[in-house]
Amino acid sequence: MTVTPIDLFASFIRLHQGGQVHAEPQASDGERDGWQLMAFHAKTAADVHADHWEVHPEAEEIVSCLIGKIRLYLRPERPGQDEEEIRLPAGTAAIVPRGRWHRIELDVPSNIMAVTLPRGSRREKR
Repeated sequence: MTVTPIDLFASFIRLHQGGQVHAEPQASDGERDGWQLMAFHAKTAADVHADHWEVHPEAEEIVSCLIGKIRLYLRPERPGQDEEEIRLPAGTAAIVPRGRWHRIELDVPSNIMAVTLPRGSRREKR
């Protein structure tokens, strides 16, 4: 097997149940099998869909700020509660619980990496 470099900012890395790992072009297909690792450059709010909530019903998600500074928001679990804000400077990560609606906002342009099982993932306008 030939081992070649993978551009993490242009690929999704799929981690399959049987132990296989492969790279594929980035696409927003939330029904693929296996865990997905993705990295992206975020310069504006549009790059992180800051105007949308996102949820992953099948698994937790780890969100990591590699470079820059971001804020991860968790939607209140009950009406009347405030959003939970988690500040993530470079080199830190947070685990979003399975089924918890969340969103990201940028403090500065940032490089972000996330890992989750995307099957069944949804977005909804804030």
